[in-house]
Order: sequence, then structure tokens, then C-alpha cells
Amino acid sequence: MRTMRLRPSCQGQQDRRQPTGVRNINNQLSQDEIIELRKKLEELRVEHRDLDDVIHHLTESAYPDQLQISRLKKRKLRLKDLILRIESMLIPDLDA
Repeated sequence: MRTMRLRPSCQGQQDRRQPTGVRNINNQLSQDEIIELRKKLEELRVEHRDLDDVIHHLTESAYPDQLQISRLKKRKLRLKDLILRIESMLIPDLDA
């Protein structure tokens, strides 16, 4: 009976590449990256507040478009997730 063998370079190896935009936990952010992240964070917070206002106005209208409201709420949730992700990147890692 013949068994298949993996090439030595593939045995026990997993794809260790990180998705685009994800940093290694041990990497420190440069001052420029921190400034850019803070700017982006403020823009996202403004957009999140604006979406909240739009959703509120749509729900208070005489004929609210439930599909549009649902899409805006999903977009608002995605923004919130992104805001939280960026905030966690800006918190320095503490060695315990």
C-alpha cells in the first residue's frame, strides 16, 4: 500500500501571513501611525453620530423605509466595530 507524503517544507506548517491591516501584537505603532489612527477614529465617530441622527429622523418620519433603516443600522454597527478595533490598537500593550 502506498502512502502519500507531504513535502518537508509543508509538514506542520500553517499559513502565518496576517490579514491586511492587522499588526503583530508586539509591534509598536509609530507616532505618525498613531496620529493617523486618531484622525481616522474621529472621522468614524462623526460618521457614527451622523448615522444615528439619520436613523432617528427616518424612524420618526411618517412612512419610515424599514429596509433603508436596517441597512443604516448595520453600517452603524460595522462602524462601531471598526472604532473599537482602532481604539484597542491605540491602547499600549502592558507586560504582565
